[in-house]
Amino acid sequence: MSVPQEHEDAVVIPISAAPSFAEPDRVARLLAFLRRRVEGDYEVDEFGYDAELTDKVVLELIRPLYTDWFRVETVQLKNIPDEGGALVVANHSGTLPVDALMLQVALHDEAGRPLRLLGADLVYQLPVLSHLARKTGHTLACPEDADRLLRKGELVGVFPEGFKGVGKSFGDRYRLQRFGRGGFVASAIRAGVPIVPTAIVGAEEIYPKIGDLKFLARMLGLPYLPITPFFPLLGPLGLVPLPSKWMIEFGEPIRTDEYEPSAADDPMLVFNLTDHVREVIQQMLHELRLRRGHAFPPFV
Repeated sequence: MSVPQEHEDAVVIPISAAPSFAEPDRVARLLAFLRRRVEGDYEVDEFGYDAELTDKVVLELIRPLYTDWFRVETVQLKNIPDEGGALVVANHSGTLPVDALMLQVALHDEAGRPLRLLGADLVYQLPVLSHLARKTGHTLACPEDADRLLRKGELVGVFPEGFKGVGKSFGDRYRLQRFGRGGFVASAIRAGVPIVPTAIVGAEEIYPKIGDLKFLARMLGLPYLPITPFFPLLGPLGLVPLPSKWMIEFGEPIRTDEYEPSAADDPMLVFNLTDHVREVIQQMLHELRLRRGHAFPPFV
């Protein structure tokens, strides 16, 4: 049969190539997920960690920040062990602990390992946040929980600067604060696992802290209540983080298995190793900041 002239150059799209708007497989998976949640057919570990909820809901929600807003680039992922316990020790900054979430996405998506973060007491004093933190694998920053996780072969993350780091002023950006008493080093020694020094560049610029509403913070029981160029001036709009360019570098692991577990009780050894980890991360920050260049490069 001859084809009419006016249709000879027409593009024929096979039915199989036409876009599918129903996405039946995806809908089926979503319904199955919801059914399991309603029926309680899911597992949590002894700390309350819900791997399915974390992977399929929480990380899905924050991943666009990682890939599209902050455009996070990771360096030296080879230093993250493929298996077994390890302690990831990182600098902390950004006014709000967004860096903890981005580190969690980085290790889940690019190293294939869930990160079990150690959180401050305040996190577990807030009803909703406490529950969500447990569900996503976080636990209290105490020696007992850290030791149990490391001995189970988990990848554990800690920010030794605590609120001193995350709440520091913009003028002190990329200057590490005190690392506390070195409890994280003692936990690593007791478990015989490596310490992975980690530098995060980019978080310092998302909420530039130029002041502190100290009186109001004390009334609310908060460590600080920041003033930024946009908050509280712009209200809720001021809570939108600035789109700085992020880089996360994982340094060469520092071994602790050469020490006896009892060495964790030696305060001088713990102090010296803590100070060494801090110096390594500070040097990494200087170098990574230079490598990153401008904090707000154009979107490409």
